[in-house]
Order: sequence, then structure tokens, then C-alpha cells
Amino acid sequence: MPVHNADIAAIFNDIADLLEISDANPFRIRAYRNAARTVSGFSHEFKTLIDTGTALPKLPGIGTDLSAKIHEIVTTGHCTLLDTLHQQVPPVMTELLKVAGLGTKRVQALHSELGISTIAQLKQAARTGKIRTVAGFGPKSEQRILDSLAALVEPDNRFKRPIAMQYAQTLVDYLKRVDGVNQVVVAGSYRRMQDTVGDLDILVTTSADTRVMERFLAYDEVRTVLAHGATRSSVVLKSGLQVDLRMVKTENYGAALHYFTGSKAHNISIRRLARARGLKINEYGVFRGTQRIAGETEESVFAAVDLPLIPPELREDRGEIESGRNGTLPRLITLTDLRGDLHVHTNASDGKNTLEEMVQAAQAQGLQYMAITDHSRRLTVTHGLDVHQLARQIDEIDRMNTANAQVSDFIILKGSEVDILEDGTLDLPDSILQRLDIVIVAIHSQLSLPRERQTERLLRAMDNPYVNLLAHPTGRLMGVRGPSEINLPDIMRKAKERHICLELNSQPDRLDLNDTLCKMARDEGVMISINSDAHSSFDFANLQYGIGQARRGWLASENVLNTGSIEMVRKFLQSKRAH
Repeated sequence: MPVHNADIAAIFNDIADLLEISDANPFRIRAYRNAARTVSGFSHEFKTLIDTGTALPKLPGIGTDLSAKIHEIVTTGHCTLLDTLHQQVPPVMTELLKVAGLGTKRVQALHSELGISTIAQLKQAARTGKIRTVAGFGPKSEQRILDSLAALVEPDNRFKRPIAMQYAQTLVDYLKRVDGVNQVVVAGSYRRMQDTVGDLDILVTTSADTRVMERFLAYDEVRTVLAHGATRSSVVLKSGLQVDLRMVKTENYGAALHYFTGSKAHNISIRRLARARGLKINEYGVFRGTQRIAGETEESVFAAVDLPLIPPELREDRGEIESGRNGTLPRLITLTDLRGDLHVHTNASDGKNTLEEMVQAAQAQGLQYMAITDHSRRLTVTHGLDVHQLARQIDEIDRMNTANAQVSDFIILKGSEVDILEDGTLDLPDSILQRLDIVIVAIHSQLSLPRERQTERLLRAMDNPYVNLLAHPTGRLMGVRGPSEINLPDIMRKAKERHICLELNSQPDRLDLNDTLCKMARDEGVMISINSDAHSSFDFANLQYGIGQARRGWLASENVLNTGSIEMVRKFLQSKRAH
């Protein structure tokens, strides 16, 4: 069975969880967590490298031991260390450790005293006041557990886009190699660039008799066959991802692609337009009575109802049909529109690569500039920089820019990701902030403050004359916690007033702002910056996910700050200080 990077990363994360339960060395635990992140963000499939005999590249945090484990996982499908740890650790422990604030010893105490083995039992015990009866707990810690449980996002069997991409691309490549197959395309929410994917809808066209259905069912990642027919089959992969495969005729391809791309609400509105014109639209084409008048291409389907081709990312029935009718559809941003990245970390804080290595990786991505924005001092877990350390980094960047001017036009902006304290003040003084080209502010603690207090905290930070950008504004982490309670309209008005940019953070766990908030910012006239939040030289690949989210949010290049030249970006950043 093909082993994807996501599978390797999941195994490394499981090992880290079980080592933590076993009270292993914290450095060893951290090594597996970092390795999982590195593997997940690596842009090439390890299996492909290993199958072709290509030596694994030198990756941050992946030494001889972890490289050997990657080889073992790819070639055998499992890891001996993980198997051993599963035998040693009670399975109840891993589920309870998902709750923020519950460490190994506390979980053990709850299991021993109250017999708590599941999230449901923990919730019931907290609600009935039993937690406070256990030594080491009290009313406050019981309430904190309830708060953590309320923030815990239960899994909904959806896959984050980068994970779904790994399974989708491998399967598409497999199907393209089947004799008689012409076109293979993934439709559904995947094609609409949603940040999570529930299942895959794949359409194929064929030129002759083909065994594509039999080959599909024989795919070695298939766990369960749900349905099998001549033109449609459905399976569940061993990863748990459901895949539906449909064979369509070439003359029906456009209509089928439109129908199965969705969304349902968009399709209903299109069919309503068709009925008003005496037409019928389904997955087989556009019909006037029994006569088929269109359907070979998506363009022909839209043209039948007097609309231009609407990009898949906009098909959510959120005004795209009216915009198409009025000729006001945006020219959506593309990855090649980005000229720079304004949120990048190095190993001076919690990044994995040196400043020089990050410069080389940004240039390889085709970027013309980037901002180095290591964390500020409050975030000790990320080795945040204090005033003196940041001053030394500023001097180092100045020296590099001077040296680069002789051989390259690439520009490094001096920045910092500064923590917003609970009262809305910043973690670094203005005396050092004024030396920076860009100041990014972010909330990393007290994410569950009441809506009014959290909003006021952000608004006060945005009043600082040196602040240029609000990073990952809602603080959501998909699958871990939802967004903070904040008044986004007030935040956006303040951003526009104070010449502050809002970030679309491209990390797949964040994608914050989400699509609807991106559109809201666009409509309010607030500039967006699409950034990688890169913590390694491989993380610039995250920008593709930010672009997908931006397209869903109706963003064009003119709505995004870092599509502009370095001169335009500097003018925007300096305009804040002029106000």
C-alpha cells in the first residue's frame, strides 16, 4: 500500500503522544513532534524518493534514526517503535490528553480515582462536580476542564486539504495510467478549494472499452468497496477517505463536471435560471425539451443561462451568479501573483533553518522579498527574541541586504511577530519597534477571553503607531480549537482606519482568515497579506493553500498587499507611521 507523507507524520505524532504519556525525555518527544511537522510539510512524497532509490534530502530535525524510521514506515507500512509503545501504554490515556490542560499525571489521577477513560466520562464528571473531589483538583481546575472541553473540536471525518491532496493526486496518477482513460479530474469540495474535504468525487472520460472500474477497485489503498457498477463505483480508502468514481461521456463532461463540483446551493440557483428560460440542466447536459443543446464544456453550461464561466472556488451561492450577470466577477488571485512573504521565521526563534537558508528557499519559490518575523520574548516556548537579540538580528539583516545588493535584487525586511499581552499592550517597546520595517502582532495566549475583552485587547494593540499587520486574526486551529470570540467588523474598521493589513495565514492548520472573512475584508476595503508563516525552508509551499482560500474569498491581486512591488509594500508600511 502506498504510504504518504501524511501517514508518516501521523505515526510520528502518535509516537510523541505515547512517549509523553510514558514520561519520556522531553527533547525526544519534541524531536518526533518536529519531525511530524517537517514530514507533513515536505513537498515531495518520501515513498517516491525511496522507490526510485533517491537519497533522502537533509531535512531539519531528521537525522539518521528518524530517516531509518521513515524508510521502515514506507517499506513495511508500520513502525516497530510505535507497536512497542502501544503495548506499553493504556489506550485510554491518549484520548484524554487531547484536552488542553490535562497532562499525564492528571489523566492518571482521574483514571485511577474516578475511572475516567473517555472524553464523555470526563465531561460528565466535570459537569456533576466530581473532578474537584480528586486530590490536586479544585473548582477552578474543574471549570478550566469544562472550558477546554467546550473548545475541543471533535473530529468530523473531514481531511485537511494538504492531506486530501496526497491521496487524491496519487489516485489520479494511478487512474491516468489505465488504458482507455482520457481525462481524470477531482470535482466536489476538493475542486472548490475548501480547507477540508469530506470525500473525493472523481470523473473520468474514456475513449474505448476500459477496465478503469476494475482497476479502481483493485487500487491497493482500497479498504472497503461500498458500490460497484459499470459507470460508478464507491470505495473507502484505508485512510478513511471515501472516493466516488464516475465514468462520463465526452459530450456530457462539462455538465457532469459542473454538477459534481457543486456546491448544492449554487447548482440549485443555476437550475432555477435554466427553468426561467425553458431549459433543464442536469449532469448529462442542458436540454430544451428532449433536445440536448449544451454540456460538453462547463463554459457551454454557463452560456446557456447567459453567464460567463464562474470559477469553481466561487460556486457557493454567495453572490457569484449576480456578479456574473453584472460582469463584476473578480480576476481571482493566483500563486504567481505573489511577490513576497511577510511572515517568516528562522532558527533564531522556533524556525528550523538559518536566515540564509530561508532567503535561498524564498528565492527558489520565485519571491522577490520576504520579512523575517521571529517571535518576541514573551513566547519562551518558541525562544522568542528579546530587545538585544532582535537588535542583533536587525543589524544582521542590514548587512545581508547590503551584500545582496551586489548580486541579487532580493530584499529582506526587518520584522517581528510581537505578542499582544492580555491588556492590549505589546511585548516589545516602541524603541525597538521603530527600527523595524514591519511589525506583526498576534495573540498566542488567553484565547478564550470574553468577546468584549478580546476585541478591546486587539483594538488597543492596533492603535500602536508601529503595528502593520494582524497575524492569524481569529486564532483558530482546525481540529483543535475554534476561532476566538471577537468583533470582526470592529477589527476591520480599525484596520482600515489605522492602515493595518489583516493576514491570511497559509498554514494548513490555520487558514485564518477563512473564506467568508476574506470576502468581508475585501468588501470593507481592508488589505490582506497572504503569508506562509514559514518555520522551515519547505513551508513556503503553504502559500498554495492560502491562495486557494483567498480565491474562495473573492480576492484579486489588488486586494493583497504582497502582490505589489517592494516599493509599494514599503509605502504601505510607512503610511501607518504617517498617521
